[in-house]
Amino acid sequence: MARFVTIGYGDQDGYDSTDAAVRDQAHAHDARLLADGAITGVAGRPVQVRNHDGAGVTVESGSYMSSALPVAGFGIIEAATLEEAVELVSKTPCAVAQGVVEVWPLREL
Repeated sequence: MARFVTIGYGDQDGYDSTDAAVRDQAHAHDARLLADGAITGVAGRPVQVRNHDGAGVTVESGSYMSSALPVAGFGIIEAATLEEAVELVSKTPCAVAQGVVEVWPLREL
């Protein structure tokens, strides 16, 4: 099985404007993903870490990437193909509640 990193973006307004039954189904889907071994979490406040040329570590508050929607959470899922991974995340809260989910194939080193 291949692994995929997922990044969910969404905001409270989009979540609140989605029918409660749809949200409930999405949360139930997340619970099934967790039961099947997915690792997920809600995003906290990020920091940026740099150690250019190994000369010293600097840490700054805030995210480096930018998006019209805030990052809501992350996950690591397993799927046989990218298409299967897309199918799995298409039913998650960020995907159904007016947000978006990125799926990144995680290449083994």
